[in-house]
Amino acid sequence: MNIVNLHDKNLYYIGGVVRDELLGKESFDIDVTYVGNASDYAKTIENAEIIQVNDAFGTVRILLEGQEVDIASTRSETYPQKGHLPVVENIGCSLKDDVLRRDFTINALAKSTLTGEITDYVGGLQDIKNKVLRVLHDESFIDDPTRIVRGLKFAVRFGFDYDEHTKKLQQDYLRNINYDMSYKRLKKELEETFNLNSDKAFETFINNGIYKLFTQHNFVLPKIKISEIIDEYKPSCVWIIYVGLLSGVEVLPLTKREKKIVSDYRMIKDKTFMSDMEIYHAFCGLNLESILMYAFVNDKVQVIKRYLDYLSKIRLSVTGQDIFSLGIEPSEKYQECFDFILCEKFKNPALDKMQEIELVKKFFEII
Repeated sequence: MNIVNLHDKNLYYIGGVVRDELLGKESFDIDVTYVGNASDYAKTIENAEIIQVNDAFGTVRILLEGQEVDIASTRSETYPQKGHLPVVENIGCSLKDDVLRRDFTINALAKSTLTGEITDYVGGLQDIKNKVLRVLHDESFIDDPTRIVRGLKFAVRFGFDYDEHTKKLQQDYLRNINYDMSYKRLKKELEETFNLNSDKAFETFINNGIYKLFTQHNFVLPKIKISEIIDEYKPSCVWIIYVGLLSGVEVLPLTKREKKIVSDYRMIKDKTFMSDMEIYHAFCGLNLESILMYAFVNDKVQVIKRYLDYLSKIRLSVTGQDIFSLGIEPSEKYQECFDFILCEKFKNPALDKMQEIELVKKFFEII
């Protein structure tokens, strides 16, 4: 854990960066908090260039010694509209009040940049030792239901589990969900959780009813290990493969590509195939993610493997211009001819262009 030479009695590393250091994990973000007004503090730092200030949230970004550093003021928050963004009430509050607004005790630890001493107001050190996830107060999930998915993410990443009281709070909330929530925030947590590509995360997501945060449609878990197929074919958008299997995913703010992945999957999910040509035409041009989703819902891994490992790699050398040069006027017969050649090439991928042209002549009965 290191930032540029910033050492002040009121400056603390906080949250995930402290947790990850204690767990011996690499931290993705370094969060630094100043007890007081971070913007005022930044003005006192010698040779620091202030790049950006967000007065509403009490944050400031500086450039110092070639490194950009984000510093947040301590602040307290309330949730006047449950499930939505909180309202900042007191910028420059005490360190204790700042940590009490956070999600789990393991994320509420602060480490002094000056002395290295860890401040723990909520028992986070003991919970890390015991591998326990515990919320800070009983309305935590009511304030921010996305914390339920965040908890699942931490459970998968660190091998932790909820304490019994937190588990009950989650169960109670999932029986009485407030659907007036920030789906943008929910999507972000779903992305981070399922991009971990964990079958255990998905099983817990379904078996514990966490999926009900965005849909009431029941779902049967696939019999095959989704993670193994994803590891083999390495799609770029992992999370949508898991979450897109469920009806009702459209309530999330999906990108254009994510919407197409889901819609294409639904177009093919009930199809059965009698030939390689049917498989080829059904999957050709679809996103890899949609094709993989077909295997999970239908338990037909061999079908998608047949396409991805073999059929999709077959290319015709003959073109429409080649057919036209034989004196055949363009028509719908061209596509029938291409399919005829493809069928032959599925049987013998080694066919070269001259052999393909001979097949064109055969199809059009050219002597």
